[in-house]
Amino acid sequence: MSSTTDHTTSTPHLPLTRESVFSAHARVKQHVHRTPVLTSTTLSNLASTPQNTSALVGTEFEGQAPARPKIKLFFKCENYQKIGAFKARGAFHALSRLTKEELARGVVTHSSGNHAQALALAARTYGIPAHIVMPTISTPSKIAATKSYGAHVHFSGSVSEEREAMVEKVIQKTGAVLVPPYDHPDIILGQGTQALELEEQVEEILASERGDGDGRGGLDAIIAPLGGGGMLSGIATAMSGTRTTVFGAEPSTDGGDDGRRGLAMNPPTRIPSVKTLTIADGLRTPVGIIPWSVISDTNKVRGLYAVSDEQIKAAMRLVLERMKVVVEPSACVGLAVILFDEGFRHVVEREGGEAGWNIGVIFSGGNTTVEAIGKLFEVGAEEGERAEGTVGKDGAKVAENVAG
Repeated sequence: MSSTTDHTTSTPHLPLTRESVFSAHARVKQHVHRTPVLTSTTLSNLASTPQNTSALVGTEFEGQAPARPKIKLFFKCENYQKIGAFKARGAFHALSRLTKEELARGVVTHSSGNHAQALALAARTYGIPAHIVMPTISTPSKIAATKSYGAHVHFSGSVSEEREAMVEKVIQKTGAVLVPPYDHPDIILGQGTQALELEEQVEEILASERGDGDGRGGLDAIIAPLGGGGMLSGIATAMSGTRTTVFGAEPSTDGGDDGRRGLAMNPPTRIPSVKTLTIADGLRTPVGIIPWSVISDTNKVRGLYAVSDEQIKAAMRLVLERMKVVVEPSACVGLAVILFDEGFRHVVEREGGEAGWNIGVIFSGGNTTVEAIGKLFEVGAEEGERAEGTVGKDGAKVAENVAG
């Protein structure tokens, strides 16, 4: 992609290249966390264990021997990023690319979630106004969080036309510069910076394990969630030309796998709208135009896979219970693909062979609540009673008190 200029800023865009991601990282690293990379022997072992044949019934793999991939997982924990998600990277990079005159005008966007908070934080850091258009149905906690960073919140209807109309009103009144949530080169390059860190951190971990300073092997693959596509296209751009293969993961519920379905068309075609109530609420959006230009390039993104809400929940439960890490459902789609998508698992088995693959998994965010997690995993009354206590010999329900 050549350098271009849009109507929101006079600054020429950087080309979408690995070199541009390095440039973005140099700009944002003072403002964002170098989030940790965690490993889990338990989850790596589970990922390397063949699925039960019953799980393959009704799929194209029914009757076949389950794949036996060898997988070592490395989790990039963007749930520990500022504002609790990777979005801070793109917001800070976008602002770093504005001129002094543009910064003085302030910035505007429409978002009901993580981008709203990320742009508000970045604007506060730069000491400039931030105008955030949020639907009236936005979660109160997200509205409060956005306001806590000093942003001016403007309410609109929930459909895109209403949000965009309100953004236009704000621009006409204030002259603020539009910073889109994902469909912008500066956002894409900023989101890609996490892949550069992951690449380096995995080499450090492997070198430490070998004990000789040699981090040979490195990352064989990265899998990341796909919603609007800013993160996945950024990661693919960062890894372009390297030995690391990039994959995307989507929810399949209610057609949430618009990227996968678009790639299956002949020719591949971007699907411009998505209506899904998947539990992976951060991914309920169509792929953006600019991200699609990267994601639809098979030299940059090897493939897209989709998993059910039940599979996402199962992966999330493992992360919560085994890793003791709080993540939101959207962050778990990549792990769910690794655990449950037999097509993906066969790819790893075939290409990884005896050595297996080191796979980086992006935990994109952790912006959920105790109440939301509780509701997601709530059980029926009878099952709950069994979990809380047992029936004693006199017929009374008593809580078990066994040391462990």
